[in-house]
Amino acid sequence: MLKTTLPLLLFLFIISNSYAQSIEVCATCDVNSLTDAIAKSKPHDKITIKKGTYLESNIIIDKPLQIIGEDNPIIDGEKKGYVLIVKSDSVSVTGLVIKNPGKSYTKDYAAVYISQSNHFTFENNTLESVFFGFLIEKSHHGKIVKNHVSSQAIDQSASGNGIHLWNCSNMLIDENEAHNLRDGIYLEFTKETKVTNNQSYDNMRYGLHFMFSNNNEYHNNTFTNNGAGVAVMFSKFIKMTGNTFTKNWGTASYGLLLKEIYDAEIINNTFQENTIGINVEGSTRINYLKNNFISNGWSVKIAGACYANIFKENNFLNNSFDISYNSNMNDNKFDSNYWSSYTGYDLDKNGIGDIPYRPVKLFSYIVNKTPETIILLRSLFVDIINFSEKVSPVFTPDELVDSSPLMTPIK
Repeated sequence: MLKTTLPLLLFLFIISNSYAQSIEVCATCDVNSLTDAIAKSKPHDKITIKKGTYLESNIIIDKPLQIIGEDNPIIDGEKKGYVLIVKSDSVSVTGLVIKNPGKSYTKDYAAVYISQSNHFTFENNTLESVFFGFLIEKSHHGKIVKNHVSSQAIDQSASGNGIHLWNCSNMLIDENEAHNLRDGIYLEFTKETKVTNNQSYDNMRYGLHFMFSNNNEYHNNTFTNNGAGVAVMFSKFIKMTGNTFTKNWGTASYGLLLKEIYDAEIINNTFQENTIGINVEGSTRINYLKNNFISNGWSVKIAGACYANIFKENNFLNNSFDISYNSNMNDNKFDSNYWSSYTGYDLDKNGIGDIPYRPVKLFSYIVNKTPETIILLRSLFVDIINFSEKVSPVFTPDELVDSSPLMTPIK
């Protein structure tokens, strides 16, 4: 039975593709709008849109289609609602400029709205002046690749996100650029998804924001000059490697926020010139390995309920505070890190300091209790109290110590 079925399926596939047609859209063509082209098309047809500006909105793609733009044709939604609405599996869209979806306080209008779709691809598109860029829900096995999404967000309540996923799985978000939005990339209830090689910058709130999203990977992304770099909340089994968090400044800003996170790998990332490199609250069993913390206000700020975390082989270079800790108890391990403020010696020349290093300074403890004292940061008074605490720890956790501090940075 199986031997008979397979050739029949192959035959039907070849026959269906042989009848697929190509439709051209242009101002002087028989078909002069994408809406008309979709209406005239059959499943798996190819639609080619020629250069020009097409004033269309709420364009429903309800069948498998390949849509290709030549010379960057513009689909202008004229702020009337959604621009593209995808309600079919196996849709591919490349080479379009999609702009001006509507804006609303009650509806999440988007340049591209994808609902309950599988195996779709959006590649090399430009989304301009958006409320939401890509708004994707209940969809799986999709690819959002090499797109440029931007807006002119000036108020969080009146702006949307660049790439927004809700209740999705097995997605690839790769090599996109998102800026001047509320959140560059947002995931909620999304699993088994990879976010890689993206640039998210100049966004009002977060470069990347995800909640209740498990078993995801985030590699080689750059988050620059956002309200805050990345917020990770109520998620588990997360891998973040090779990312760069830089110049995320502000009174309540940070490179990376971890809140109620479990079983995560934070490896080989760079945190440079942020108010706080990593702000951690209620997060357990996280491995921080081979990261670079460079010229931050605080490298790592740890709040309560953080247990069984490991900090190993990280570089802490020229930060105002290396570690901030608000408890007298410590269940986290610091081992074989490089600390630029370490003043110990290495008599046996094995590359490991002979004196353990205590990364929590008394002044950091004082600033946590009374933030206004930060104005004394570079004063002689601060050097004196830090030295006294170093000699005889009273306020800082006695067991929070790196017993094997490295003498040279890890390359």
